[in-house]
Amino acid sequence: MKKSRSRAAVTAVIVVLIVIFAGLTAYSFLRPKLAPAAGSAAAGSAAGGPARAAQGGGARQAGAPAQGAGREGGPAGGQAGNAQGARGATVVRTTEVVLGTIENSVVINGDVLAAGQVTIYPTVGGKLTELRFRVGDRVSRGQVVAMVDPSRPGEVFSQSPVISTISGTVLQAPLHSGDTVGTGTAVYIIGDLSVLEVETFVPERYANAARRGLAALVSLEALPGEAFPAAVYEVSPVLDPASRTLRIRLRFDRPDERIRAGMFATVSLVTNSRQDVPVIPRASVINTYGSWIVFVVDNDNIARRKVISLGLENESSIEVLNGIETGDRVVSTGQNFLSDGDPVRVVEG
Repeated sequence: MKKSRSRAAVTAVIVVLIVIFAGLTAYSFLRPKLAPAAGSAAAGSAAGGPARAAQGGGARQAGAPAQGAGREGGPAGGQAGNAQGARGATVVRTTEVVLGTIENSVVINGDVLAAGQVTIYPTVGGKLTELRFRVGDRVSRGQVVAMVDPSRPGEVFSQSPVISTISGTVLQAPLHSGDTVGTGTAVYIIGDLSVLEVETFVPERYANAARRGLAALVSLEALPGEAFPAAVYEVSPVLDPASRTLRIRLRFDRPDERIRAGMFATVSLVTNSRQDVPVIPRASVINTYGSWIVFVVDNDNIARRKVISLGLENESSIEVLNGIETGDRVVSTGQNFLSDGDPVRVVEG
């Protein structure tokens, strides 16, 4: 009896397990077919709300630009457009084209000398027995400045005077009493300190421009910050074959007691000059592919590109031969950022 019950219990358990196994197998088989349908329904229900929300939001967003566009069509929109245009304009400074004088110059170095500086030589050779003047003393033309004894062993001669050929100041006295001198020995160097000159040498390429009366400005190391007007008064007829330079001498327009012989000078020599010609700042000119251009601002504040031809030039200015006219407003600052037709905003100062 007990065995019968035990077999019945085991059989019941086996049946239950078989049913459970069959159910799991059936669920596994049917799940792929049921999932898409359920997923589609869920997706549809879930997407329905956002889709409608997106449609509603999209309508509102589309409406917003339409309202904004309507506002831009009014005065406020015009002001905003003008403000944007002003912000897009290039800030520049301009210079009006005027008629002026332009000078081309060359800068060279020289020395301040006493005018008419000459060297005094004895007329005979012998022993220098007497020097009557020292450096800085004033002498007159025809005055005896030294004595030379031409005597030789066994022969006695009277002493020979050394005479100054000009009036001036003793600049150099290189000898001493007792020195032996010849007719080519310099006893004194005398010059007229009341008239000072500047001696300098012009490079060969500027030699043709050097002529008497040519204006110049002289600067001195001893007097910084000042420039003294001078003019060429002497031009050598030949060039130095060694240095290929032309010696010239200049004289100051006005005497100045602060200037002394022997000072180092810097000469700015005007080699060419033109008057009443269109002149613009050198910085306003741009070289583009071999052409010289400037930008001119018209009445509507638009930059216009102009090709020009150049004449004389110096450190700050340039002569314009053609391409622009007197009264044009040439861009002098900010032109490197411009193209033809760009709007600009002109500032002062």
